[in-house]
Amino acid sequence: MNILFIGDIVGRPGRNYLKKNLPALIAQNSIDFIIANGENTAGGVGITRSTYDELLEMGIDVVTLGNHTWAKKEIFDFIFDAERMIRPANYPEGTPGNGFIVLEKNGVRVAVLNLCGRVFMECVECPFQTADKTLAKIKGRADVVIVDFHAEATSEKQAMGWYLDGRASAVLGTHTHVQTSDERVLPQGTAYITDVGMTGPLDSILGVDKDIIIKKFLTSLPARFEVAEGEAVLGAVIVELDDKFRTVGIRRISNSI
Repeated sequence: MNILFIGDIVGRPGRNYLKKNLPALIAQNSIDFIIANGENTAGGVGITRSTYDELLEMGIDVVTLGNHTWAKKEIFDFIFDAERMIRPANYPEGTPGNGFIVLEKNGVRVAVLNLCGRVFMECVECPFQTADKTLAKIKGRADVVIVDFHAEATSEKQAMGWYLDGRASAVLGTHTHVQTSDERVLPQGTAYITDVGMTGPLDSILGVDKDIIIKKFLTSLPARFEVAEGEAVLGAVIVELDDKFRTVGIRRISNSI
């Protein structure tokens, strides 16, 4: 089984890249299941019903979110019926939406868990304790468990990888928009990468118009961020599992149009 995980999709450039290239990517790599982080699909921050629907129409099976989950207020109008979208599970109890999903496809039960880090991020519940509680709920219900850990600090992401080694099929980092080259299968069989990277404009700073960001650093004045235009880049990984659903490989993908 081959699972494609697509890193943070940034605005229209990221969405357009996938519309154009995803069918070939699926065919060339025999992809069985697709997960994508969609928290930046709407204008570079947040998600809307239309961008969520657009991702599903492309063939994406599960959409994960992160610290920008609530950036677009209209999310409260559709989060309850967005059955294949999950937000971080470690938001406080009573928060709208679901933190994990178990979806069966072609006879395989795939669980996807979304967690948000706490280091240099907004305060949320402990992601490690939340992982324990959620995995207990998932136990016996899934053949494969994929974790999207949306976090800033490399150390926190690595700690989560080791903490869940042998308990999750993969722990895949998102949020920083910069793909790391440390992909590996950990000793107990969990695929890991610190950050999958972003799917969005190449000549940018984390997907944002580079001139805006440079000016902000030079002046320290607040600025309205705008998604950059032009050529796009794909940040993704493919997690490979054998016929007994054991993780046997992880491969990075990073290429431009």
